[in-house]
Amino acid sequence: MIIKTRFHGPDGSGNGGYVAGLLAAHVDADTVTVSLRKPPPLESDLRVSPADDRWLGAWLWDGEDLVAEALAGAIVVPPVPPVAHAAALAASCGFPPGGRHPFPRCFVCGPEREPGDGLRIAPGPVGEGTVAAPWTPAAEPGPELVWAALDCPGAWSFDLSDRTAVLGTMTAQVLGLPEAGEDCVVMGLARSREGRKMHAATALYGADGRLLGRAEQIWIEVDPALFG
Repeated sequence: MIIKTRFHGPDGSGNGGYVAGLLAAHVDADTVTVSLRKPPPLESDLRVSPADDRWLGAWLWDGEDLVAEALAGAIVVPPVPPVAHAAALAASCGFPPGGRHPFPRCFVCGPEREPGDGLRIAPGPVGEGTVAAPWTPAAEPGPELVWAALDCPGAWSFDLSDRTAVLGTMTAQVLGLPEAGEDCVVMGLARSREGRKMHAATALYGADGRLLGRAEQIWIEVDPALFG
């Protein structure tokens, strides 16, 4: 597996949701839990191997270093309910909150990415601890792009205007793929916080309100100096 530079989150490492989606494709399960062990390197020859015999899963390696592991997972809570596309569009107008974005060139939510290059998902508040963003894919995406779209709104449900966080663990289920040009809505919900750990949920809905994907996540607050 090679993660192209285009699909970075922080400068110099792969977007967590996108990388998780690529690795999840190697697990024969409807719902997959991916844990990121180190920042996924870009433009490197990474190796995928089966997880050990006790598990249905896969490991991603950079040489002898474990980058990520994917295992069959489960989601037992209801998905974040949607808002109307118009409400998501209005909420996105204030993004990023406070004018600060920790990773402004992120493939998923970076405002400095050109349309058609990044996803430019811009989550804004629609309720207490809840954010929403519109997303209209230019072409029919693969499952890894649904994983990517489900990534960043979880972090923004905690408001990154005064903190920096990276994805630690993501459990996701892809139920369908949006069509090219379909006006979708991505939701994010702040569930709870334990010290540096932030528990969030996300969901992706199609134009007709059908649930396309959902995720449960753990985000880790980090020192912004680690990313320059």
